[in-house]
Amino acid sequence: MGKTNNKEYILDNALKLLLDSYNISTNEDYENALREIIQYLSLLGLWRSKFFEYAAFYGGTALRMFYGLRRYSEDIDFSLIKPNSEFNITPFLNSIQNELTGFGFNMQVLPRKKTTNIESAFIKGNTIQNLLIIETPDLILTKLPKNKVLKVRFELDTEPPEHASYQVKTLLIPFPFQVKLFSLSDLFAGKMHAVLCRKWKHRIKGRDFYDMLWYIGKGVECNLKHLQDRMEQTNDWQNNKILNIRDVQELLYERFIKINFDIAKDDITPFINDMAEISLWSRDFFIERIAEIKFLGADSENT
Repeated sequence: MGKTNNKEYILDNALKLLLDSYNISTNEDYENALREIIQYLSLLGLWRSKFFEYAAFYGGTALRMFYGLRRYSEDIDFSLIKPNSEFNITPFLNSIQNELTGFGFNMQVLPRKKTTNIESAFIKGNTIQNLLIIETPDLILTKLPKNKVLKVRFELDTEPPEHASYQVKTLLIPFPFQVKLFSLSDLFAGKMHAVLCRKWKHRIKGRDFYDMLWYIGKGVECNLKHLQDRMEQTNDWQNNKILNIRDVQELLYERFIKINFDIAKDDITPFINDMAEISLWSRDFFIERIAEIKFLGADSENT
């Protein structure tokens, strides 16, 4: 077997390993699987370029890939370990592009104009063209619009909040590589910040509530200091006042009484397989969960 054919065999086998980890039958299943494969390969490309010497992975996709969260996610979110407003993401985006191209995907990695402290890009391509790469059945392909575009958003916070800790974890497919990500308590703090401070308008992200319940159910402690730093960064908390548990509980209550949880359910539905998981969702249900949240860094003076 020649070198070219050997490389093709290795790539095909790696894609098969990824696909074998999914239980897919519907067009939504195939699209979600394709998006997640693109995310895995993007992480692989970032690892090759030593991106994780400078940045750490966080958000719902990190939770799914490393801790078994039972929902799909659209984005890959990162934060620098040390602030650097001049950080250049171009070589790392190029590495993602090279990885995807090397595996045969027809995706473009397109940087967006920087806003505030966030560097971002879209990884995008024609859905049908890329589903063909993973040998999607014709019956599925015929149900999709020919011009439908699959997108994965890449975001990097160049001015990270303080009081965070990190860990390195290993992914074994398509072959072993390592990713630096926030600790679970800091991941919870990031999600709590989204629940409390995300500017939803009329597009309430049920995914935030779904993830919050996961953390509560697992007994993960929310890093209170890291949460305060995130809230200060977005001007949602006063810099000269210490955030305590009672503050968070009151803010959650105020948030929950205003939320339309039917809209929140509609948002999460495309990303989960079992609708029974959200059947209990209501204002009262979430208010009852507030007392169950545990906090890291809390003491008798911080309650």
